[in-house]
Parts: sequence; structure tokens; C-alpha cells
Amino acid sequence: MDFSFSEEQNLLRETFREFSARELGKEYVRWLDENRDFPPEDLLAKIGDLGFFGITIPEEYGGAGAGMIELCIALEELSAGSGAVALAAALAPAFGGRPIGELGTEEQKQEHLPQIARGEEKWCMALTEPAGGTDILGAISTTAVRKGGEYIVNGSKMFISGAHVADYILLIAITDREAKRSRGLSILLVDAQSPGITINLIRKLGVHACGAAEVHFEDVQVPARNLLGEENMGWYHLLGTLNPERVGVAAIMLGGARTAFADALEYSGQREAFGKPIGQFQIIQHYLADIAIEIENARNLVYKCAWLCDSGGRYDVEATMVKIVACRAVEKAALYGMEIFGGYGFTMEYDMQRHFRDYRQGMFSPISNEMSMNYIAQSFGLPKSY
Repeated sequence: MDFSFSEEQNLLRETFREFSARELGKEYVRWLDENRDFPPEDLLAKIGDLGFFGITIPEEYGGAGAGMIELCIALEELSAGSGAVALAAALAPAFGGRPIGELGTEEQKQEHLPQIARGEEKWCMALTEPAGGTDILGAISTTAVRKGGEYIVNGSKMFISGAHVADYILLIAITDREAKRSRGLSILLVDAQSPGITINLIRKLGVHACGAAEVHFEDVQVPARNLLGEENMGWYHLLGTLNPERVGVAAIMLGGARTAFADALEYSGQREAFGKPIGQFQIIQHYLADIAIEIENARNLVYKCAWLCDSGGRYDVEATMVKIVACRAVEKAALYGMEIFGGYGFTMEYDMQRHFRDYRQGMFSPISNEMSMNYIAQSFGLPKSY
């Protein structure tokens, strides 16, 4: 058993760690949080220059041909600077590069993968609907009706990260209304500029620099050649995107937990009470030790899941577990961090309030912790609880 990274992976880590330290400084990230709903183009271009967008895209399409481990390394380091920037950058590889690479026709791969690798296409995934997020099969009502050489799409999607800037939408819709829902969904590649698409940005508590939007489709025409994979097999195709998504989001939360911990640790050595640094008090040390333990647990499971993903084996349960474990790490880092900062943690002058706001999105996205627990329990043979 070897937990070490290769020389190339260590170099990748150092490259992205140095980038975050240089380009994602505290003042700049604060500015992003207060003023942006998506990272500026010049910042995304710099991330692209590091090869981020093509990490997992095969070499024949202009990528690096690396795996989930390498992507998680880059995401962890980017999110140590800004989780919102890491999330925004990850959208195209996650919802364009991976599904097209796994399911796309040669024509679809040639059309999109090189552009994604170069950072020239932005993507989002439109899955969640106003009636429910985790209850995908029960809540979905968006339809795509085949008429000749195209699909006509009608419906609405909610909380779609990056939809307001996306060039393309990975859309999940009902294509067979008579079939059992798991046998009646399909995935379509939709040009976001198509007539009939209306996108409204949603104001959020946190993760401001990666905005989310409501997307409405009214008689949107999508060429039939934009079907991804087999018609009506979208639910099963989707699993190849959802599991890596959970691992990637966990890597982002891991980076956020690291930074919140570092801020709390630094402050505990600077702030004095009763004539000594507060870091000398037992309760503060226990807070920090508890955060460190959770971070180590999250890191181990993130990279185990990434390894399982790259190995080609089943890892759906582990991917669901890591989402919870990483949530716990960033939650403790933010909550205990607020305790350590005291009143200062409640002011906008310090970053702990942003860590506190941002971590909440991870508690229910891309799947709620409660539904994750249900899924894990059911994997051991227990009956459905819903």
C-alpha cells in the first residue's frame, strides 16, 4: 500500500499551490466574493495556461490524459485559494469533458473536447428542478420530445451553477413519458444561446464567485445529433458523471477546510486573552486538533475515491461517503473557526465569515448529506427510507 504521489503528481501539486498563493491572495478573493458571479476571463485564462481544463481529456483531443487523482490535486489547491473559483473552473471538465469523453460520438468529441481542453468552452449541467433536487427521478418534469431531426425541450431547471455564463448545457430531460422514469431519461448537449432559453441568476448566501441560476426552456430546438449516449438511458449514463462530481466537490471542500484551519491556527497564535495566546488554552487546542483530524480523514478518502475512479472499479458508496466526510471537515473548520475568532469572526473584516457562508452549499450540493446517509445505509441491505 502506497499513499505517496508520483513525482509528476507532486509537481502538479506545487504548480497549483504556487498559483493559488500568487493569484488567489486574500484581498483578491475578497474582491471576487463581493463583486463577481463568476471568475474573470483573465483569471480563467491563467488557470487554463496550467493545463487545468484538459487534465482528464485524452491526449488525442488536446488534453493531458491524466486521471481523477490529478484533477483532485488541482482542485484541492485551487480551492485552498478560493472554493468558488475551483468550482467554476471545474464545471467544463466535469460536465463537458468527462461525459463527452465517455459517451460521445467521435464527431461530438472532435467538436468539443479540444475546445474544453483549451478553456474555450464553458459548460454547466442542468439536472435539478424547482420541485426537488435529490429526488431526481420523482421531481423531473422537463421534457425533450423528438420531432424529426430534433428534440423540442420544455421545462425548468433550478440552482444550475455557471448557467449564466455557459456556452453549452448538459441537459437531462424526459424523452419517454410512458416508461419507468429511470428508463425514460436522456442527455442532450444544448447550445446555451438557443432561442427559447431564459436564464435568471439567483442571489446566494455564499460561493458568490460561482453563481447559480434558474434555466427555463420554452420550445427549445436541439438537433438530434446532440443526443449523448443512448436515448432513454440517461439515468444510467448520468452515474458516470455524478460519482466523479461528488469526489471533485469533496476535494474542493477539503481545500476550503485547509484554509479555514490555517486562518484559525494563525489567529490562535496572535490573539491574547488573560495574558497569553488563546492557542494555549485547552479548548482552542481541542478545536484545532478536531479540525485537523477531520481534514486528514477527508484527504485520505478523497484520494482513495479518486484512485478507485481511475481504476475503473465501482465506488459509488465511497463517493457518497467522501462527500459527507469532506462536509464534516469544512463544517468543523468553519464553525470552530468562528468560535476561535469570537466576535471578529462575525465581522466582514476577516475571512472566517466567508468560510462559514461558503461551506453551507456543500451540505446539500451536489447531494444532501441526509440522502447520502440513506444511500450508504441501503448499500448494506437496509430497505429504502423514502
